[in-house]
Amino acid sequence: MAVQLLLNLVIAVVWMFLNDNWTASGFIVGFLIGAITIGLMRRFWPQPYYLIRLWAVVKLLALFMKELIVSSYAVLVHIVRPKLTIRPGIFAYKTELKSDWEVTVLSCLICLTPGTLTMDVSRDGGTLYIHAMDIDDVEELSRQIKGSFEKAIMEVTRSC
Repeated sequence: MAVQLLLNLVIAVVWMFLNDNWTASGFIVGFLIGAITIGLMRRFWPQPYYLIRLWAVVKLLALFMKELIVSSYAVLVHIVRPKLTIRPGIFAYKTELKSDWEVTVLSCLICLTPGTLTMDVSRDGGTLYIHAMDIDDVEELSRQIKGSFEKAIMEVTRSC
């Protein structure tokens, strides 16, 4: 991935040099030409095309921002209500993530989302113990985590 990005930057600089256009627009055109060239030649690279992984990272960040806004609103609604109607609880979440890095990212994303907190991770890294401010259905909450954060993390780390 790093080699492809470096090659793309070199192609952009060479493009700027050949056109004698040392502006941002000249760099962008050269970068796009490099990205297209590397994309057309991606079957000759042993690693996946770097823009696919970059797109997966952007989607993960967008998902986190969406979840952050939605959960912040939910916490705000609970705070403003005159009667507290929350059902806090702790549940065990089984994850399919394998590496320590993936499990760490998942637990950090859960902690950064208001209303949830990763309390502990099992020794094998396969189970996270999560405290949630308001739990209606543990299975539904587990499906949401698996379908959003865990899926997005797998797209970033295991994209081909």
